[in-house]
Amino acid sequence: MTLTIVLTLVLVALVFEYINGFHDTANSIATVVATKVLTPGQAVMLAAGANLIGAMLGDEVAKTISSGLINTEVAEVGAAVLICALLGGIAWNLLTWWLGLPSSSSHALVGGMCGAAIATVNRWDAILWSLPADPWYTGKGLLWKVVVPMFTSPLGGFLLGLMMMGLMFFVISSMNNQSGFLGRISKPRWVNSFFGKAQIVSATGMGLMHGLNDAQKTMGIITLALVTATAAGTLDDAPSWLHFLRTEEGGIPFWIKLLCAVVMAAGTAAGGWRIIKTLGHKMVKLHPIHGFAAETASATMIGLASSLGIPVSTTHNISAAIMGVGCAKRWNAIKWTVVERIVWAWILTIPATAGIAYCLVRLSMRMGWIGG
Repeated sequence: MTLTIVLTLVLVALVFEYINGFHDTANSIATVVATKVLTPGQAVMLAAGANLIGAMLGDEVAKTISSGLINTEVAEVGAAVLICALLGGIAWNLLTWWLGLPSSSSHALVGGMCGAAIATVNRWDAILWSLPADPWYTGKGLLWKVVVPMFTSPLGGFLLGLMMMGLMFFVISSMNNQSGFLGRISKPRWVNSFFGKAQIVSATGMGLMHGLNDAQKTMGIITLALVTATAAGTLDDAPSWLHFLRTEEGGIPFWIKLLCAVVMAAGTAAGGWRIIKTLGHKMVKLHPIHGFAAETASATMIGLASSLGIPVSTTHNISAAIMGVGCAKRWNAIKWTVVERIVWAWILTIPATAGIAYCLVRLSMRMGWIGG
């Protein structure tokens, strides 16, 4: 590992973070745009600001990415290997963005890391599948930190969205049968007006949770690379103005948090209109009350996962919450052909990015760029 490779890794990681920002912009603003509560420009600026703040609120997910997925006793994960992992995620994100599919940047990164780690030694135990023998232990491991939440968090978002929407329909229906003030404020005009304002709050919460969970993944990658480089002595001869790169294991430096937060916010500001169209318009017709329910349900699930250090998919959660809200209206309100395309993108993300990263590492080893 050389200083040049380490610096290249940091640059590629920031490119991934930027793409993550504009690829996942739709997650926090698709519903607020679709319901016409905010213009696309206003929604993007709101999401960018919320992402910036959210990214600074914690580091549990970053710690999982930096030390909870790869078995470093089996596979040596240097900067060059991590570059291949990031390139796998970048390639998949750009492809799904071009196709307008809301796939998961989180799972793209995890898949890339797994594929790259396995490629270095051609052994499956390069990945921490689950530790220790206790089946309920959730401290480390791909199984408990990624695979199980991959299914349970969208299911939770779906059910929470469905229940919230059902509860609000029940309350409004009950109020509608009343005379006087309660009856008046249950009319569609008042309901749309109230939830239009409430949706700004829920969209802000969604942006905060997106920053809290998604921005931390790149923080974890950069920290992992710098800890490895520091331990290997790569940074010992770096110029004095680069001494801030030296990083010891045990935490995420503030400058990494700030840098990743700013880059993600910049990417978010660039927008991701193809995916916004899919989430906000193609899947189900939304009104402000539906947008509020979907964003609140999704933000709740992501916030819970972030507190546990679980790198869940913002995309999966908001998509599932929108499905739940749509089903509360009526089952056929959902355009299931669009959902089928989204689900296939979910299923393929980890194996596809793992495969791309695996091939990149093996090619780099053949070319002599990575020691084998």
